Amino acid sequence: MIIEPLDKTFGAKVYDLTIPLLNKEELQEIYDLWLKYSLLIFPDQNLTNDEQVNFAKSFGNLEFDLSPISNVRNDGSIRDANDDDIVKSLKGNMEWHHDSTYMPIQAKGAVFTAHLVPSNGGETGWVDMRAAYNELSPSMKEKLSGLSAYHSYEWSQKERFGHKDPKVSEFNSYGFDIDPKPLRPIVKIHSETGEKCLTIGRHINKIPGMTDLEAQTLARELEEFACSSEDRVFHHKWSVGDAVIWDNRCLMHQACMWDLNEGRIMYHSRIEGDPIEEAASNYI
Repeated sequence: MIIEPLDKTFGAKVYDLTIPLLNKEELQEIYDLWLKYSLLIFPDQNLTNDEQVNFAKSFGNLEFDLSPISNVRNDGSIRDANDDDIVKSLKGNMEWHHDSTYMPIQAKGAVFTAHLVPSNGGETGWVDMRAAYNELSPSMKEKLSGLSAYHSYEWSQKERFGHKDPKVSEFNSYGFDIDPKPLRPIVKIHSETGEKCLTIGRHINKIPGMTDLEAQTLARELEEFACSSEDRVFHHKWSVGDAVIWDNRCLMHQACMWDLNEGRIMYHSRIEGDPIEEAASNYI
């Protein structure tokens, strides 16, 4: 196994291994590397769907086994770029976010694989929310101490992107109907490393004690600050066969735009968060 750290505050590429052949001890080594680097990129793995799910399960129970993230229908045709609810969800994913902060239990991480990539664009980006927190001014750290925010996928996706009624939409509306909306500290402590990190992103719409405008302005300011330093942001240019795993507790991520007349097929396995450590404060 060859480890090549990225020139960032996080992340590494891992070469000279075959994921389905890893034994228990080697998988534990990968897990430890994941905690250290938060993002691991495995080029040229060409995992089958079953191999991806089995690999993801080595990091914990799964929130869901496998979901296509794609603008390509099962028959190979390309979805409408403007009025298709699946494509609307893809466009939503182009905004910075953590997975499942809008659910009672935030996701621990995710495994992602590339099966069809566009000729240009379509990268996935990540930003280190530990490094972002560490670089905040003392006054901003003090301001954020004790602040929590409500996260709503119904607001960030359904209302803002105009999804159709679930009865006629192909999008499964996963997470739309969660009530009450989960309330999460803006500064969280990583349950395994003990590091402080920001938990923000596009799903924040309300902060107790603030107007909606004030809450969304603060969330946007924190996001802009987090992404303002190149050393804590990385965008991966996909090749078919690549596999990645990231730590959703301390990294935000986004998809990048591509020509939506071209197909892009990715598969996502979401690792379930610890039911205590990753529970929203109003679900404990």
